[in-house]
Amino acid sequence: MPDGSLAPETIFDPTDPRALRDAFGRFATGVTLVTTQGPEGPVGFVANSFASVSLDPPLVLWSPARASSRFAIFAEATHFAIHVLEAGQRDWLARFARGGAGFTGLDHSVTTEGLPALSGALARFDCATHAVHEGGDHAIMVGRVLRVTVRDGEPLVFAQGRYGFFRQ
Repeated sequence: MPDGSLAPETIFDPTDPRALRDAFGRFATGVTLVTTQGPEGPVGFVANSFASVSLDPPLVLWSPARASSRFAIFAEATHFAIHVLEAGQRDWLARFARGGAGFTGLDHSVTTEGLPALSGALARFDCATHAVHEGGDHAIMVGRVLRVTVRDGEPLVFAQGRYGFFRQ
């Protein structure tokens, strides 16, 4: 609080999905778009569950929801690309949501591994699937980073159910 006093704490039952989701939302995250090549063409998955795991070997992780209609495509993929979104790419979220346009009408290139790569992301991690672990209603996808592409810009951030950006 601005005057230095602390707001009162509230204790939630962690078995209440809404309360737990609200508590997780207190942690601000970046926003990523994970892409791969599916049986019917390129597919994308918006995820804020991205983290670095190891520098040696270079490993990252992300966690797709099992309830997603695209879950099986990603869980069985041998490769995927994680795009860290820039603040101006917020419109990509609706494109890759359920029923969105996806790659239709969106320019993209293809990596050596056949992954759809979108230009303009702050960073792109091209990965080979290293491991897939059980994670409750999600899977934990670990990727070995094969290539990294970066550029300057303001990151798209998600916190407490809202999108915004962080400026230095």
